[in-house]
Amino acid sequence: MIEGIFIEGLAYGIMVLGVFITFRILNFPDLTVDGSFPLGATVMASAIIAGWNLLLALAIAFIAGWIAGTITALIHNKLKVPNLLAGILTMTMLWSINIRVLGNRANLPLIRQTTMITWVRSITAEVMSSHMAVLLFFIIAALIVKLLLDLFFLTDLGMCLGALGNNEQMVINQGVNTETVKIIGVSLSNGLVAVSGALIAQFQGFADVNLGQGIIVAGLASVMIGEFLLRSNRIWVLTTRVLLGSILYRGIMYLGRYYGYYINLTPSDLKLITGLLIIVSLIVTQLRRQRSYFEREAKVHEEESV
Repeated sequence: MIEGIFIEGLAYGIMVLGVFITFRILNFPDLTVDGSFPLGATVMASAIIAGWNLLLALAIAFIAGWIAGTITALIHNKLKVPNLLAGILTMTMLWSINIRVLGNRANLPLIRQTTMITWVRSITAEVMSSHMAVLLFFIIAALIVKLLLDLFFLTDLGMCLGALGNNEQMVINQGVNTETVKIIGVSLSNGLVAVSGALIAQFQGFADVNLGQGIIVAGLASVMIGEFLLRSNRIWVLTTRVLLGSILYRGIMYLGRYYGYYINLTPSDLKLITGLLIIVSLIVTQLRRQRSYFEREAKVHEEESV
């Protein structure tokens, strides 16, 4: 049970890192995620069936997600379409594209195909159990993505990306082309989401065009849950709490699936639980902000009185 929660949490955690980039860093609510997640899965599955190299297939899935994000950013920047609507347009078009990628099918099984998961299990069969081998694989994959992101946000471009979400006018005043930076941020986000979809398809053993249904809500819930675990503005802490939030969210969903029947919960209620988690997170965040505001005001009054 614990291994399964960590495996899912880390695999989906790469997707949550992508959601974190748009929602928290860029302040760009991007619904493309619901389309780019299954896009990564369908591209990866089709490449595996075609006999492509696994790493090459994963790279192509990332590129496909990057292109999807670029389309959303271009619609938003060039056509002046609101970011939410731009994401919805791309997400809607991706459903048809995903069907095409799968050869006009809704799903594609990977039974008896060599995937990254089956490869890891085969080379570690003599030294550890299959569950531990898969867990180790996803730990390494998530850490690699996290470390690369941490390094990226220490570069000038990464810092500019972070500044854009906080104060766009300041970035404009520095002579930076904000449209280009926004394209890079949204594209990177969806590239990571597609990679997560590609890994999930291999873990589950199939790709389906409906894999991304509601994935953006799950990603947002994971981001918000992680914000309660650690409080810091350092990028390595922010990415760490994103992964921890993803693991905790999957743990909550696991408890809901397997023990919810004690309170008459069914699998169809999990989306309700996700929505309530987000609402509770928003309420707690608002209360924290009010508390911080009153504490600052009280401190100012004390200093004035002295």
